[in-house]
Amino acid sequence: MSHPNRHLQPSERPGRWVTRRDFLGVAAAAVCSRVPRHVLGGSGHIAPSDKITLAAIGTGGQGLQNVQALMQFPEIQVVAVCDVERERGGYISWNWAQGRAQQVAGREPAQRAVEEHYGRVSDSGTWQGCRAYSDYRQLLQDEDVDAVMIATPDHTHAVIAMAALKQTKHVFCEKPLTWSVSEARRLAEAAREAGVATQMGNQGQATEEARLTCEMIADGAIGGVHEVRVWCPARFWDWPTWEGRPIDTPPTPEGLDWDLWLGPAAERPYHPAYHPWVWRNWWDFGTGLLGDLGCHKLSTVFKALKLKHPTRIEASSTKLDAEIYPLGVIARFDFPARGDMPPVTLTWYDGGLQPQVPRDLEPGRRMSDVIYYGDSGTLMGHRLIPETKMQDYGRPPRILERSPGHLKEWVDACRGGPPPGSNFVDHAGVLTETCMLGNVALRARQPIEWDGPNLRITNDPSANDLLTRPYRTGWSL
Repeated sequence: MSHPNRHLQPSERPGRWVTRRDFLGVAAAAVCSRVPRHVLGGSGHIAPSDKITLAAIGTGGQGLQNVQALMQFPEIQVVAVCDVERERGGYISWNWAQGRAQQVAGREPAQRAVEEHYGRVSDSGTWQGCRAYSDYRQLLQDEDVDAVMIATPDHTHAVIAMAALKQTKHVFCEKPLTWSVSEARRLAEAAREAGVATQMGNQGQATEEARLTCEMIADGAIGGVHEVRVWCPARFWDWPTWEGRPIDTPPTPEGLDWDLWLGPAAERPYHPAYHPWVWRNWWDFGTGLLGDLGCHKLSTVFKALKLKHPTRIEASSTKLDAEIYPLGVIARFDFPARGDMPPVTLTWYDGGLQPQVPRDLEPGRRMSDVIYYGDSGTLMGHRLIPETKMQDYGRPPRILERSPGHLKEWVDACRGGPPPGSNFVDHAGVLTETCMLGNVALRARQPIEWDGPNLRITNDPSANDLLTRPYRTGWSL
């Protein structure tokens, strides 16, 4: 089948917001899918031939949530799910009242959830049109879907997303977009060539607060911004109690294909220290707090300040281990001037490490996690400090179109609408590159000078090896 935006080229400008003209100037177009005639898919009664068929790849805690959310769109029909885990508990539930690791997830729970959902809106009350796979490669070979949602561990994002882009499928991929710098660049280029709708899962970019921040900076509320400080608390997943890899080798749980879980990473025995969801601790699989939360917290900074490639990156941390992301990291990124915007330094703090409290902050007021320092004031989140200054200022001129919602942006783009706010080409690619460069500088153990357009570290040629990774046979991009 053909996609209505197959040749749609997003803006060349990084971090471009969707404007009112974008929304009004691009007509929505229908896409075809193969869906049973009796399935209506919710309110609106969209014809089966107009639905976007979707496969969900990775149905753990976040992936299962994404499936439930996507099924609420009448434009979407989930027809296949894929996960290397058949079914097990211990996934993060995101319902903190239940405890962190309580959700049952995997391909069979996801398949049941899909069939139960569509069964409720079918004429017969039952539906069995969702296939379940353990290997995404088999799914992409067998299923002629229009779009895929990817919510696997970080180290497998790139190989799955690239396989889907090569088949010109629309792609929604959880953050960070990739495990490495070079993967992010290659996915952005592949997305541009494919001309499909792409979106990374950093939902905060779609919020009202994100737009207010951009509008206030554009309005000169704090003058030229020369420094930004961003911090996040300690990780919410468990920290290993040993150094290096675990030495015991418990049996692989029934229903888990460990070889498929490893994907492109080097072979190692299964251990519950890696799966489920604590894989973020490990360099081979995760990208630490900088990869996990950096793509969330730095997104609005990139858009508000029109950032693209940093020129210098340095990082330090608590004890640095070859296997495990440190308990705490500080990373500094220097960006050049952009038009009439001055050079800016962005500093990241994680693991509970924090910047100094802004001198304008009132006593007793909590420090927010993103702080902009300008020539004539300080912006904390989307509010000026002190609060009296915010009250005097009021609201900025409204110049940006508001988002219909992070997932809705992508669904609309799949149907021919404007590029989503975190599409791979304009925003998600370079944002992910920058986060991963922080990890590169940390592992290089020295500052790096970065030639972004040419994807090259100029002051230490050997550090360029850290921009990518070796892939196991059969798993390369």
